[in-house]
Amino acid sequence: MKRIEIYENGINIVFEITDENEAKLLHFSALPFDEAKTASYMGLKTFRPVEIQASGIDRPDERHGNKYIVTAPGWRMKFKDFRDVNNDYGRKLELVTFDEGTGLEAVSHYQFYTGTSVVRCWTTLTNKGSEVQTIEYISSFALTGVEKEGLKKPEDKMKIWVCHNSWQRELQWQDYTLEQVGLASSAKPTEQRSSKVFACTNVGNWSAKEYIPMGVLENTEAGSVLFWQIEQNGSWHWELSDVGGHFYLQLSGPSEIESHWYKNLVPNESIESVKCAVGSVTGSFDKAMGELTKYRRKIRRRNKDNQRLAVIFNDYMNCLWGDPTAEKEFPLVDAAAEAGCEYFCIDAGWYADGFWWDEVGEWKESRKRFPNGVKEVADYIRKKGMIPGLWLEIEVMGIKCPLVDSVCDDSWFFTRHGKRVYDRSRYQLDFRNPKVRAHADEVIDRLVSEYGIGYIKMDYNIEPGIGTEQNCDSVGEGLWGHEKAYLEWLDGVFARHPDLIIENCSSGGLRMDYAMLSRYSIQSTSDQDDYKKYCTIAANSPTALCPEQSAIWAYPITSGDREEVVFNMINAMLLRIHQSGHLGNIDPERKALVKEAISVYKKIRADIKEAVPFWSLGLSKFSDDWVSLGLRNGNKAYLAVWRREGKSDTCVLPIDFLKGVDARVKCIYPDFSETPVEFSKATGNVSVKFDRPYMARLFEIEW
Repeated sequence: MKRIEIYENGINIVFEITDENEAKLLHFSALPFDEAKTASYMGLKTFRPVEIQASGIDRPDERHGNKYIVTAPGWRMKFKDFRDVNNDYGRKLELVTFDEGTGLEAVSHYQFYTGTSVVRCWTTLTNKGSEVQTIEYISSFALTGVEKEGLKKPEDKMKIWVCHNSWQRELQWQDYTLEQVGLASSAKPTEQRSSKVFACTNVGNWSAKEYIPMGVLENTEAGSVLFWQIEQNGSWHWELSDVGGHFYLQLSGPSEIESHWYKNLVPNESIESVKCAVGSVTGSFDKAMGELTKYRRKIRRRNKDNQRLAVIFNDYMNCLWGDPTAEKEFPLVDAAAEAGCEYFCIDAGWYADGFWWDEVGEWKESRKRFPNGVKEVADYIRKKGMIPGLWLEIEVMGIKCPLVDSVCDDSWFFTRHGKRVYDRSRYQLDFRNPKVRAHADEVIDRLVSEYGIGYIKMDYNIEPGIGTEQNCDSVGEGLWGHEKAYLEWLDGVFARHPDLIIENCSSGGLRMDYAMLSRYSIQSTSDQDDYKKYCTIAANSPTALCPEQSAIWAYPITSGDREEVVFNMINAMLLRIHQSGHLGNIDPERKALVKEAISVYKKIRADIKEAVPFWSLGLSKFSDDWVSLGLRNGNKAYLAVWRREGKSDTCVLPIDFLKGVDARVKCIYPDFSETPVEFSKATGNVSVKFDRPYMARLFEIEW
């Protein structure tokens, strides 16, 4: 028996190589390893570091239901090698296991990033045998014993956090006990062999249409938090269940049962699983999100946008609603420039004479809407000191697009059962096809060179389902191949146009994932058009993405008052301002409040890009009367507070890191505010009093 113990960036990892030459992952936690906690009626048998399911292989009878445990040949993999190296990111561990019967070799990768308690994990699987092996499932991360610290029963100490997601109701966090999700432990541990799995799964090309691909598991007795994100822009799966007297967590990309994926791995061929990030801290949910924020900044593409945090005006929300014309744009450009915006994006409809939905795909301007061309408006935007932008939906082609019949054949599109896949009068383009990528390249290069475009809102409004049947072993493999090809295409775009800002939008926030966000600098968070509800999405957004990547609409309505403008602007002021609304049609006082907000934002954005989030009132729900989001950077913090309804006009905001600290709290927006605010050094509490519903204030705290 050989023990390998690692301590790096606050995380303890323990591997064991048994006398039978089996590799075990015994521990992954911020807490120290206690060998006694691994005890169970099955010993260490279930502590496998990787699970692999191939077709046509028997397995022992201890598996129940669809759980990815005791996979075959996963259960019989033997230790082959262990590598411990350093690279540009930090320390890297590689555990190599091998199955004699199939010739499958798995390398489990654990990449540390210096300065954060998060590890990026994935698996490389190679067929070193002489026969084709059909792979049905491969884990990116597998950990047994996630509940082992503490004396209480798992259902009394474990809390699982899930981030539900939906159109216009993004980022709805909910916490559950194990019992609430059907995973209470057995009264007799020797009989703990349930068929119940608690899982979050995505199937299709909208990676976050039901859940953000992440989760948090908290041990409230031991004070530890395990957290993760799956970095996949399509189908993915994570599951939590029991095995051999313990509970386990597994993360993966597509699979056969859930997402119609399998892969015929021929001899000498390799496949790499999706990447995921796994971290562990002692302390709070907020601390975990802080570590994840630091990690996300390390893995994304280096770009000027995330350093500058430019203010963007977009003409869609509570404004032109996809009906742009040159005549309408000129006064909006004037108003946006006067307010202090730095980019101006013309949204949907610029390419169609009439109804624009099913004509997408050619991306040539409508001379009916823009008689002198889009370049005329783009030049005017630059004349006003801003950079012009356009809306695109490059992955689709409308059924009435002129190219559909004149240029394209079925190889351009997703097909199933011999027919093109439709969704909402659009076809899904297949980016594995070189002709599709060439078409997309031509569009981007033309918009940049001919119109001088420096910003693209890249939208995506369909869901093509389980995949495509062309040139693949399974429809799920076709989908995953398209998604990887799309990312490679995107890398090429940024290589050619490094200063181009491209916003990731999918009917708002339905593709919030770090396969995409490691490339894109900014993410649309929602199509929510009610500013009173948007504060919940804004407050929760730093759980899913870095604050400087979180685009939040601020759209003063024509008939509102000054508190409405303030509420609207504070929605975005700790994140990325996505300005909209008919700024030219609101009264001077309210217009001045927009300008003031943008001016304040420009003064604090250098702190935002390095700050980590905290939630003094906890994560927000749409039913909450009071909402808060804080950002902390060094000895300075910013605190946004919103009041919706409710009887109480006073809110106490506990901020633990301010206990015993001599701190100064002041309102920095709006400047007309006379809002009472008090700070208690003894408790760290900030108390505010808002004298009416639907008020918001932005505070600065220094110590």
